[in-house]
Amino acid sequence: MPLTSHTAPLTAAQAARLREVLEERGYEFEEKPHTLYAAKKGKLNVAVYAKGPKVLIQGKETEDFITFLLEPEILGEAKLGYEEELDPEMFAPHFGIDESGKGDYFGPLVIAGAYTDAAVARALKTAGVMDSKRISSAKRIRELAAKIREVPGIAVSVVAIGPERYNQMFGSFGNLNRLLAWGHAKVIENLAAQRPQCPRALSDQFARPEVLARALKQQGVDIQLDQRTKGESDIAVAAASILARERFIDWIDKTSAAGGVTLPLGASAAVIDAAKEILSRHGTDALSKVAKLHFKTTAAVTGNSNTAGTDSA
Repeated sequence: MPLTSHTAPLTAAQAARLREVLEERGYEFEEKPHTLYAAKKGKLNVAVYAKGPKVLIQGKETEDFITFLLEPEILGEAKLGYEEELDPEMFAPHFGIDESGKGDYFGPLVIAGAYTDAAVARALKTAGVMDSKRISSAKRIRELAAKIREVPGIAVSVVAIGPERYNQMFGSFGNLNRLLAWGHAKVIENLAAQRPQCPRALSDQFARPEVLARALKQQGVDIQLDQRTKGESDIAVAAASILARERFIDWIDKTSAAGGVTLPLGASAAVIDAAKEILSRHGTDALSKVAKLHFKTTAAVTGNSNTAGTDSA
């Protein structure tokens, strides 16, 4: 399939240089939300987003743009078409694991995993799969999640721990790292049942790597376990991040509609206001059904400093 969409990180200097090159080549510039600039020529669209910064190229001439302009003139390196040589491990059979909701007061903790091999990895890259944290649109998350599930040969697993169950398990584990490790191990166990010959699993780096290794041993899973920072640069981990995010935002949207209170993301002042509204509308028991009670946010909502702990692992 021809490449029609591509995203690449840029430095500020590279973003500025790309604008100069586009101006020199007669691109038409237009205003777009969240971009430093956006330009168009024929059927090719180029948008450089402030967050990153990063460039998004879309259109039938995407591959030529990357090969003959972006890589040689801006990035100074040739990667397109050489990904398998540059990062062979990403195209070897493995599981990628990631989570969503860990830092959100409202909503579940969702851990997801995806099995990829060379053919699956190529299909995911062609579909435009990337780390979910780089995607701000819920619609786009859902579109990519649907594409991921349709890729031939892929295997996926999603474990969602709703707030009520989460609060119970956190009380038992007494530590978010241990709870998170249990979820990762469960997903790896589920994937291993689908692809028993898979030799390796990859996740983001745990603060204490041995916690995840111990959880896997407790689940009876014998597999090579790799942990690394910025694990989402791996296509399997990126796919897992999208599947986890989809389940998380679906829960948030459904629960917001059912309870009549919009549940904001994160742990901001807006979150405190929403939690107080939940208490006034539905009573104290309702909070445990929608929120992670060990967050410091709980104390701000209830006024009781003994009801909450920390906002992270």
